Amino acid sequence: MSIWKKIGRSKPVLTLIGKSIAAYLRLVHHTSKLVNDYDEDYRKASEYFPAIIGLWHGQHFMVPLVRKKDHKASALVSRSGDGEVNAIAAQSLGVEVVRGSGGRARSKTLQKGGVAALKKLVSTLKDNRSVVMTVNVPKGGARECGLGVVTLAKMSGRPIIPAAYASARRKDIEKAWDKASINLPFSRASFVIGEPIYVAADCSDEELEQKRQDVEAALNAVTHKAYNNVGG
Repeated sequence: MSIWKKIGRSKPVLTLIGKSIAAYLRLVHHTSKLVNDYDEDYRKASEYFPAIIGLWHGQHFMVPLVRKKDHKASALVSRSGDGEVNAIAAQSLGVEVVRGSGGRARSKTLQKGGVAALKKLVSTLKDNRSVVMTVNVPKGGARECGLGVVTLAKMSGRPIIPAAYASARRKDIEKAWDKASINLPFSRASFVIGEPIYVAADCSDEELEQKRQDVEAALNAVTHKAYNNVGG
């Protein structure tokens, strides 16, 4: 590894990047106007807390800033290099993090710290804290839900609540695996919350796959609505 790569991956540099991202997201939040009042939807969703808040990766950046201050939540963040920066940014925005990741196949869900992460997330939910997680298959489809989120719902008994944030002014990165959208300041924005999805503790593999598809469809629906609210 070259000296520049070592410097780029050093803790001070990663901390600077993470805190800079958090500062930028605050700027976007404070200069943007929400076009829909989500207070009532949030109140209804809170009846199911603690819950698993499901998001699409690449569309999740602003969600910590629209979270109600009294809503205790922890975020699942991958163990990758990018994950370290994301963890620092999330913590700077007042969100606790759990490190780990998984994929669509069950074997993948149990890799990359997946077992420890799932156990920690179940414990977090039992402690009356919601869990916020992106549900895409890592490095897979931009709108392909993995098994991790439904496995967590099955293990914990807590519902999955799909949510989406969109802004009119943004930079869409089409070449990125998750087709991420970078929200820009001075914009109109929308935050949409969907209906809860439960997964039974005794559901079969076939039923678990159906629930995975249900979460995928629900997330696509709230994402479509959020984008429609700001003009597409």
